[in-house]
Amino acid sequence: MNAVLQSLQQHLGPLRGHGQALAAPALVMLVLAMLVLPLPPWLLDTFFTLNIAIALTVMMVAAYMRRALDFAVFPTVLLITTLLRLSLNVASTRVVLMEGHTGPGAAGAVIEAFGTFLIGGNFAVGLIVFLILVVINFIVITKGAERIAEVGARFTLDAMPGKQMAIDADLNAGLIDQAEAKRRRAEVAEEADFFGNMDGASKFVRGDAIAGILILLINIIGGFAIGMLQHGLTLEQAAHSYITLSVGDALVAQVPGLLISVAAAMVVSRVGKEADLGQQIVSQMFDSPKVLGITAVVLALLGSVPGMPNLVFLTFALVIGSVAYWLARERRKPSPQELAAQQATQTPAETEATWDDLQPVDLLGLELGYRLITLVDRTRRGDLLTRIKGVRKKFAQEVGFLPPPVHVRDNLELKPTAYRITLRGVVVGEGEVFPGQLLAINPGHIQTPLIGQATSDPAFGLPATWIDERQRESAQMAGYTVVDAETVLATHLSHLMQVHAARLLSRTEVQELVEHVRKLAPKLIEEVIPAMVPIGVFQKVLQLLLEESVHIRDIRTIIETLAEHAGQTQDPLELARRVRQALAPAIVQQIYGPVPELEVIAIEPGLERILTQALSGQGGGALDPGLADMLTQSAARVATRQEENGVPAVLLVPDAIRQAVARLLRRAAPRLQVLAHSEIPETHTIRIGPIIGEPA
Repeated sequence: MNAVLQSLQQHLGPLRGHGQALAAPALVMLVLAMLVLPLPPWLLDTFFTLNIAIALTVMMVAAYMRRALDFAVFPTVLLITTLLRLSLNVASTRVVLMEGHTGPGAAGAVIEAFGTFLIGGNFAVGLIVFLILVVINFIVITKGAERIAEVGARFTLDAMPGKQMAIDADLNAGLIDQAEAKRRRAEVAEEADFFGNMDGASKFVRGDAIAGILILLINIIGGFAIGMLQHGLTLEQAAHSYITLSVGDALVAQVPGLLISVAAAMVVSRVGKEADLGQQIVSQMFDSPKVLGITAVVLALLGSVPGMPNLVFLTFALVIGSVAYWLARERRKPSPQELAAQQATQTPAETEATWDDLQPVDLLGLELGYRLITLVDRTRRGDLLTRIKGVRKKFAQEVGFLPPPVHVRDNLELKPTAYRITLRGVVVGEGEVFPGQLLAINPGHIQTPLIGQATSDPAFGLPATWIDERQRESAQMAGYTVVDAETVLATHLSHLMQVHAARLLSRTEVQELVEHVRKLAPKLIEEVIPAMVPIGVFQKVLQLLLEESVHIRDIRTIIETLAEHAGQTQDPLELARRVRQALAPAIVQQIYGPVPELEVIAIEPGLERILTQALSGQGGGALDPGLADMLTQSAARVATRQEENGVPAVLLVPDAIRQAVARLLRRAAPRLQVLAHSEIPETHTIRIGPIIGEPA
């Protein structure tokens, strides 16, 4: 039996899917058919009943949904149900006008029931009831729903940038993955589309109410004309037949229309996503014993007034007062959370601070002033978050490891146009940018003045000017490098990431790097890390390389070199020196590019001997402070002169003092590269340029 059921499900599953896909087109074709084909009374009864059932279903779905997107198809449903009612009006009008002279039952039992039983056969009462329903639907419900939909659409569109910024911030902070961010962005877009569609779809209901009035008038006037002129009915007979049928037809269409209007109003007016409409009403209106108690007292006072229906008022006062008393008594009972809290207060150890109170510090953060929020607002063409993603991707491709996500957030303590870049909670860079303006950077000695706010490039300290968009072309023709605010901020972030690459390489990034290499060379990782080189030593070696701007993209060569020398030493400094020698061709190409001749800075031989004796430990003493100051100042001047001439600033020293000299000059000349003789590849030649310590 189970096998038979499974077989049926397998065969009927595709048919059910095709049936669902064809449901909407079939309903539209049915609506069009009713507009042109005559329908018998029994089929009209069927469709009128179906119309009422659909309206009830739509209203129930609107009442029990928890959020607007749970019924995202509602605008389309509103259109289809409106077309269905109008097509039924057309079909019933045809029958009323053609067969109305035969009596109230000419258009089917449903119209007859609404025209006779519900209004007692009094067409004047029917007209009044119909007009009241139209007023309620057209002026009260539809008008209010239309206004709510309009305001909701406007507020939803205005809130989109903030929602998208929050999603991108969570993604950059690593709180959500790419798939969840994509789902949330789609939800935000769908929500905006839904409220925008509801703003327009509410016009369907309004037009339906107007069409109902016109169709009623057409039926009455046309019925009188046809009944009296063609069929010879008296005025009373025509009124009894045609007005009763017209009112019944109007009521049959207006009742489902009223239900759909109420559903539309419930969809656009609901707030919150945690409960359906019924739960929200009960929890928010009837959850306060004080409110219910005051209501009961007022009803009791009104019930005590002579001439009032005392029994009804006092009965409701008693019922509502009882509910208020019961709620108040339930409120006095401690909740499970309060009981748990009481138990916690009785145990002093549980009231102590826990590790959950400790919030981790963002490894890499970007704080923005409130005017810079537009830079991450995609609706206003702000693409800073995209630039940051590009910066991280470029960093990973160039340096050799994936940096941590950048946590972007606003900071009201900053100036409106200021930003701050933090590393492990410490400020490492800050600046000021102006959205809508351009930064014209002077790359050299351009003398052409610009109209704007003078400043300096936050990344490299070059003189610059903030200018308007109108001056872009003239500034570029003068030789300035013109960039927008997003580029300025992204460039500053990229530069600081390069400078602090060693601090960005935490143990987490090292573990992820090892796992990445394990996928490419599993045997290499298995043999070396951590079997021969502990993960801590491996991290320190990589950090020593990054401190001197040596990229670690060639991670295989690094690991193979560590494997070769790990048996001799575990000193990270010595291992880093051996790795630099192995990476010498890559280091030289990173600095100079693919050129065969290298122009380097040298140290005067006598000064070099003094440094070798002092820094290699042969002299047994430290470097003289005066000599160290002279060396750092001379190196900084020479390095600046080389950069101005367009030549890389590289100092060539003996192997024994390379590390000490690099550490000494790092603060005074951060862009000066220090190479050892053994780090020059045999395929390259050297040309000595400026000499430090040589008499001027």
